[in-house]
Amino acid sequence: MGWLEALVLGIVQGLTEFLPISSSAHQAIVGQFFGGQDPGSAFTAITQLGTESAVIIYFRKDIWLIIKSWALALIGKLPRDDPEARLGWLVIIGSIPIVVLGLLFQDAIDHGLRNLWTVAAMLAGFGIIIGVIDQLAANARPLESMTWRHGLFLGLVQSLALIPGVSRSGATIAGGLALGYQRVAAAKYSFLLAIPAVVGSGLFKLADISSDPVPPAWGPIALATVISFVIGYAVIAWLLRYVSTHNFMPFVIYRIALAVLVAILLLTGVLSPLPPSSMGPPG
Repeated sequence: MGWLEALVLGIVQGLTEFLPISSSAHQAIVGQFFGGQDPGSAFTAITQLGTESAVIIYFRKDIWLIIKSWALALIGKLPRDDPEARLGWLVIIGSIPIVVLGLLFQDAIDHGLRNLWTVAAMLAGFGIIIGVIDQLAANARPLESMTWRHGLFLGLVQSLALIPGVSRSGATIAGGLALGYQRVAAAKYSFLLAIPAVVGSGLFKLADISSDPVPPAWGPIALATVISFVIGYAVIAWLLRYVSTHNFMPFVIYRIALAVLVAILLLTGVLSPLPPSSMGPPG
């Protein structure tokens, strides 16, 4: 991977990670314009460490309060039904499905599911789902009212993001809206829920490629990760302001338009469903 490719993909990662338009889909699409190579799920997972670092820093006060309250409630110094302590448990419970499913279907995630026909179908199909849910949403329940059942359900919904084109934030925010939560509440829980899954996935992939006999291009990967952090931080602040007064229809239109464009590029041979780096059996 060259420096220009890393620069572009870092910008793409930062811009798309928190918007409901799928960062993994954009990485797979844009990556093909650099020598026809998909940057791969490992590169995507590692650069996501940059955007998740932005989440941790942006919500650092909230995260510290949640961890502190959870620990105090665990040893009996706070009531177990303390709102922040409950939120800590909800994040833990909600993180279990994606960890289990991610390990079970690792080969499919790394290879078969990165087919651009699958990406296009998920962009359009899940975009329509987000649009319908957003139009029908009550947009009423605060984050403090989240139940254990809802937390687990949103964890299962987050697991859909293992399929490129779905969007982690899009899935969890849409799931929250379907349950009646406010857009800001659904977005905040989506950000918090992503931290264990994304950081865990990034560290797992980091250890995995570190043992590869072919040394990875650490310089470009580091550049992409830093850029994704800076841009991602700005996107978080913007998105939370945006969802407080706007719906998700612009993102739905964008997803469908991008899906149509990808389909056209695939049919005309400009893009390949599975680029050379993804073809053949897993290595």
